[in-house]
Order: sequence, then structure tokens, then C-alpha cells
Amino acid sequence: MSKIEVNNLYAEYEDKNGKFLALKDVSFHVGEGEFVSIIGSSGCGKSTLLSILQGIHFPSAGSVTIDGNIITGPSTNRGVVFQHYSLFPWMSARANVAFGLKQVNKKMPRKERYETADLFLKKVGLNGFGYKNPYQLSGGMQQRVAIARALAMNTDILLMDEPFGAIDAKNRSNMQELLLSLWEGDGKSAKKTVVFVTHDIDEAIFLSDRIIMLTNSPGQVAKEFDVPFVRPRIHAALREVNSYIHLRNMLMALFYEDNIGASAEEEFII
Repeated sequence: MSKIEVNNLYAEYEDKNGKFLALKDVSFHVGEGEFVSIIGSSGCGKSTLLSILQGIHFPSAGSVTIDGNIITGPSTNRGVVFQHYSLFPWMSARANVAFGLKQVNKKMPRKERYETADLFLKKVGLNGFGYKNPYQLSGGMQQRVAIARALAMNTDILLMDEPFGAIDAKNRSNMQELLLSLWEGDGKSAKKTVVFVTHDIDEAIFLSDRIIMLTNSPGQVAKEFDVPFVRPRIHAALREVNSYIHLRNMLMALFYEDNIGASAEEEFII
């Protein structure tokens, strides 16, 4: 069952230099509980697409629906992690996370909000930093606070715009594994639906059920790739698998193609 449907989407901007077409006739779906990554070169419209899914921008043409309903604005059913930290500078780290919890559950007692905030800060490796304000934290640590806030909100949908880009390699790997563990859950509740924007092909393969490659501007769907590897996935082991290397090489070739789409005719074979 499709959770998100994007149909014939166009996104056009206008400024003093004229009109700019960011997305052109983009169509795809995201199934309920599916983890889909969007990749493509800078300026191909990935962030524009995510902002439309968030409900802070609207398409020039076409439609985007969630559960069959047209997106009319932001919703507390969609957790968002931006490229930039988007934290309240006057609030501590734990207060920033607790604020997100209050938005999705206004009846949650204050004590429970802060206990949950502390738990998720610990999960992202920030135990003991809850009372620090954002200016007292490094960029990567601020981004981990933003990730903790989005994960703690426990929304049906997670929209993530290069959330690990400012994080060092070790913590990036840890964050990827944490995200997957929370997404996969305990098997008793439904998985979250995740749309994840990244430039990192290895990250996309490790995390995703499916990868959608966009062309250079204006962004169009060049090709979709199923990621067939069983879960749970282990970074080191996965990279030794021949089919992983083959898929990665195909994505790399398509990513760096000047005429993106020319390499997409080859089918991926397990």
C-alpha cells in the first residue's frame, strides 16, 4: 500500500532573473513502512522535493498525497531533519527535544517529556550534554540533537535531508545503525515511512529498500533501484558482497554521467 504518492510533479521558482524549473514531471510512490532514498547531484531538486513533502512549499503542477490526501501544510505526523540544525538557540539540548515531543503529544507530562528527551540524547551519543545550549555544541553535535528530536517524536513519516552530512565518520555510522534500529522497531508495531535525501551512495545502499536517482536540473526520475540485501545489514560485510559492488558501480556511473540516464539501461542482477 502506498503511503506517499508523487504524480507528475513540477516545481518552478521565480526571482529577479526569471523563472527556474527545479523539478519536472516527477512521479514515484513510497510504500507504507518503506525506506526510500533520493540521490542526485547538487541542485537537482532533492531538497525542494522534501520541502513539498513537508508542506512548506507547494508544487507548480502535479500532486503529492499522503494516505490519499493532498498535502496542505506541515503536520505533526511528519518528523523532519534538515541539513541545518534548526534548533532554538535559547533552549538547552534536552529542551529542544522536549519541545518536539510537546508538539506531537500536548498531554504528555512534562517529566515524561524530559525523560524521553534524555533517553534519545543518550541514544545519539549526547548523554551528559542535555543542559548545553546549541552554541556550546559543535555542528555535528547540534545535528545529533535535531536527529534525537525527530526520532523522539515517533511520527509515522520521517523526512530527512542529508541529516548525517555534518557528522564525523564514526558517529555517522552509529547514527545510520540507530536510525535503522528505530525504523525496524521490535516487530510489534508498524515501521515508519522514511524519505531520505543524501549525496552518499554507500549510505543510500546501506539504509534503503529502494533508491530513486534524480537527473541534473531540472530534476526528473532517472531510474529507481531496488536494494535487495537482507536486514539487519552490517557495513563491513555488505561491502564485500559482489552484488553490492555491482549496484554501487551502477549508481556511481549514473551519478557521474553528464547525460544522466545513459548508463541506466543496464539492469541490476542479483
